[in-house]
Amino acid sequence: MKDLIGRQNEQKIIQSLLNSSRSEFAAFFGRRRVGKTFFIREYFQYNFDFQLTGLANADTSQQLFNFYNAFNRQSPLLLDTPPKSWLEAFEHLKDHIELTTEKRKKVVFIDEIPWLDTAKSDFMIGLESFWNHWASARKDIFLIVCGSAASWMINQLINNSGGLHNRVTREVKIEPFTLSEVEAYLLSRGHICTRYQIIQLYMVTGGVPFYLDRLKTELSILQNIDELCFSKSGVLRNEFQHLFKSLFNKFEKHEKIVETLSQKAIGMTRQEILDKSKLKSGGTFSKVIEELELSGFITSYGPIDKKIKDTLYRLSDFYTLFYFKFIQTVPHPEPNYWVKRADSPSQRAWAGYAFEQVCLAHTEAIKSAIGISGVSTSLGSWRGKHGEKGVQIDMLIERNDGVTNICEMKFSISEFTITKSYADNLRTKISVYKNATKTKNAIQLITVTTYGVSKNAYASELVQKDITMDDLF
Repeated sequence: MKDLIGRQNEQKIIQSLLNSSRSEFAAFFGRRRVGKTFFIREYFQYNFDFQLTGLANADTSQQLFNFYNAFNRQSPLLLDTPPKSWLEAFEHLKDHIELTTEKRKKVVFIDEIPWLDTAKSDFMIGLESFWNHWASARKDIFLIVCGSAASWMINQLINNSGGLHNRVTREVKIEPFTLSEVEAYLLSRGHICTRYQIIQLYMVTGGVPFYLDRLKTELSILQNIDELCFSKSGVLRNEFQHLFKSLFNKFEKHEKIVETLSQKAIGMTRQEILDKSKLKSGGTFSKVIEELELSGFITSYGPIDKKIKDTLYRLSDFYTLFYFKFIQTVPHPEPNYWVKRADSPSQRAWAGYAFEQVCLAHTEAIKSAIGISGVSTSLGSWRGKHGEKGVQIDMLIERNDGVTNICEMKFSISEFTITKSYADNLRTKISVYKNATKTKNAIQLITVTTYGVSKNAYASELVQKDITMDDLF
């Protein structure tokens, strides 16, 4: 596993499933390009008792022919002809696995499983029979299925209401890399860059390994962003056209919701999304919201006061946000587009919001920097009014030790200075929150910045803890 960067928790999960005393059925899912297949193959060093990868846009006979070829490459039980159904195919798979008499877990890896469930096929019947009537009755089978088509993975498998209801023994969502994992990845590939530059890159790619793998070591981070997003052959230039189409059925609603959320950096409530997008409320809308959140494109931030109707939804997929903000607005490739606009007003405005998203994606690192990793907390957002004054707090950490942390996140090229006007704004924010919520907790202001907060009278008065970008790594 020398090429495997990070994924420590996922590795522990796999090892625990390998060591369990029963057969296991694990479903791996996550957004497109996040490295699900690579992770599984690297962990097992490409050694499986059987593996199969579904074909995109193939019919049932083509998928079964694909199984036939895979089977004959991996099993001494050669088939003369392709199986006529998935029930038959899974019977052959049982025969193949039973040849192995070693006392260990037999690992079956089915990749891109949603593509195998073609129209009017019996794939789900075959899978159900394989697991319910054979594998689950043993103690030595480890079935791993993987797919990017989130709507299928969630609705047809994980939330299956038929014969596979509650049969998946472990759901594993593969997340994009954290900042520390991105740093390790770049170092392993010979890139030389600062942590400030890594955050700039993260705000565009979101730590998606496939995107990072396209970086060129001879280019700076800003030049690489130009190459990825604004050159004719840039991999991210046309990525959006395939992203949602490959993940969701009737993807137009998914695209509409993320486009709507891209227009309001602070996020929207469910009703605000409905009003702005002109979509209809109901079960379909709720299902689309759930699929987008489970796939990592949007994130919900519940209000600390637990009012469900005030839950905020934010576009949290970094690439999608960058696409709507910049790539979509540049219809033709433009050399050095990003480099020439470095530190422009539009870049600064976007970077401020994107840095907030970076912080929200690294809340455990922030809690560790505050020194409350072992304290039970509730994370949320808050917006409200006291009289005519309305404020929004993007990150609140309510602790069970009687303290509430209000986190202020600022992205800057040097130390951030709290001015008199900004100090007044912070006092108002804290005051409005106290008066509106009637909280009995002590309020502590936490700043999260790139290079720290300049020491002055305002900082000394207001800031309890100054967290820098290094803490996020």
